[in-house]
Amino acid sequence: MRFSVSKGDLLLLSVAMVWGGSYLAVKVLSAAGPWMTILALRFLLGAVFIGVFWLKDKPKITRKEMWMGFAFGLSHLFVLSLETSGVSITSATNAGLIISLSIIFTPVLESAWRRSWLPPTFFVATVMAVVGSLLLITGNGFVNPNLGDALVLGAALFRTIHVVAIGHLTQTSQAKQVEPVSPINLSLLQCVVAGTLSFLWNPADVVHVVQNYDLRDWLLMGFLSLFCTALGFVGLNWGIKHTSASRTSLLLGTEPVFATGIAVFLGGEAMGPIGFLGGAVIVAATYWGQAIEQRYRLAKSAT
Repeated sequence: MRFSVSKGDLLLLSVAMVWGGSYLAVKVLSAAGPWMTILALRFLLGAVFIGVFWLKDKPKITRKEMWMGFAFGLSHLFVLSLETSGVSITSATNAGLIISLSIIFTPVLESAWRRSWLPPTFFVATVMAVVGSLLLITGNGFVNPNLGDALVLGAALFRTIHVVAIGHLTQTSQAKQVEPVSPINLSLLQCVVAGTLSFLWNPADVVHVVQNYDLRDWLLMGFLSLFCTALGFVGLNWGIKHTSASRTSLLLGTEPVFATGIAVFLGGEAMGPIGFLGGAVIVAATYWGQAIEQRYRLAKSAT
């Protein structure tokens, strides 16, 4: 099956890789301070890192980017609030599987929004990816369902809406040949909005945590803010602008593969044959699904 890998695909796979490492980092940092404090530092430091890139060319921030940055900053804060608080309550195993459901939610919502349904085989590939996630992360078993699972499910649902909306608005700008949305500007505004609001939630907690973080905590926070937030947001916004929300969701669906690999090699967790089979199924489903989506999108653009 012939297909090509674009820069957007590589960026999104890179985002999936670093986001896969975020679960372990959040779990460790949860012991050092409240989850909202983690988000405050993550977003504010992420804004600083993105600001360094922004200062290089100082691209003009348009009115559209202003309201998009505010709206998507709120939505991303909401998604990560649900996800971070949920992970702190439930297990990483449960959270990883539930988040992967967005692989199915996204093409359904995008197809309904665009009133143009992807081929049935694409949805077969998304189901395969979720089954692969189930096989991959069940090696250590599940904890009993709790409030954390409901919070993570909410994160998966709202992440779906977030990704589809960004894709629709940025790609509409290109299609109508109006001034394009800058991924740097959008990511910077998202981080500033989300970081400010999460800091104002409890400034005293943020100050207390900053004074008590040790070297390991700051290294983990640096990873979260630089790679998972700054580079992650820019990569997500740039990648989805040059592809589709459904393809984005499928490529990000490789996140459990990276999460499990990091847990095995850095966290000392074990993974048996079923887990390796699950990882292979996810990779195969992603390979198949993105080829289907690419062929369908090229055929649509040619008509």
